[in-house]
Amino acid sequence: MSESLITFANVSRFYGEVLGVNKVSLAIPPGVTSLVGPNGSGKTTLMNLLTGLIRPSQGEIRVLGMSTEDPSHLCRAVGYCAQFDAYPKGLTGYQFIYSFLRVFGMSHEECDQRTMAALEAVGLTGARNRQVAAYSKGMRQRVKLAQATAHDPQVVILDEPLNGLDPLARAEAIALFEQWGKKERHVIVSSHILHEVDRISDQVILLSQGYVVAEGQIQSVRGEVKDQPMQILVRCDRPSQLAAQLFQENHVVEAKIHTDGHGLLLRTTDADGFYLLLNRIVIDSGLVVESVAPADDDVNSVYQYLIGGEGSTI
Repeated sequence: MSESLITFANVSRFYGEVLGVNKVSLAIPPGVTSLVGPNGSGKTTLMNLLTGLIRPSQGEIRVLGMSTEDPSHLCRAVGYCAQFDAYPKGLTGYQFIYSFLRVFGMSHEECDQRTMAALEAVGLTGARNRQVAAYSKGMRQRVKLAQATAHDPQVVILDEPLNGLDPLARAEAIALFEQWGKKERHVIVSSHILHEVDRISDQVILLSQGYVVAEGQIQSVRGEVKDQPMQILVRCDRPSQLAAQLFQENHVVEAKIHTDGHGLLLRTTDADGFYLLLNRIVIDSGLVVESVAPADDDVNSVYQYLIGGEGSTI
């Protein structure tokens, strides 16, 4: 089982007296895992630890059963698309990927085939003979994605991979991430675009100031936040009457009529108790309810609950 997981066992990393990450213990399954947190929360440190670029100050990391202390084996299993650009001068897009593949001892034919396939996957076949330095920011981002996956790694680590991409390229990149995740690869993505994280993630890891504050599927993470009120939107024919009856219960802490006048947005500390109460009210009063749904069951809201602040700036 451990050979299909990425595991952190009580891992800490310090830069002198500065904390990178502290006491991280994780078992990450295959699929798309998103790292969420503000600048300085530890996302990039976690990714650099995974790739073996830096070593932990304490603890152990294993990637598909391999120790990150053994980079010779790790580099074949891991592809890394870093947040910042770093290109040898004068290389074309084709040469940038081809020269990387030659490091693995592949034949010319295999390197050529893989290079062209990687460029085609990110839509850069027509620009393969142009120098990377002349690429736009979005094209440079895409050629990094191509290089990170050209050797068909089982683990793909992507640090802010959507930066600089136009809407069409973003949609195509997200489709690639989803495709890789469905092939039982590990796809580790950091992003501050939380609605996109919501869309692509099988699980999330929420980081704050070097600590993991929650991890798992977003629904289960939200379920762990028991001490924070949950927002629920009820669509019904008499929202004012419903609000009056709900306020008779202590666990409903806030309720306001939706702007369209046909719904009630409320906050409750006991979601299960609320649903039971709503059933009783509907039976007793004949209230017509069109829909009942959580209004905050997403990464943005959960992150605000856990650490505070404006999730949209993460």
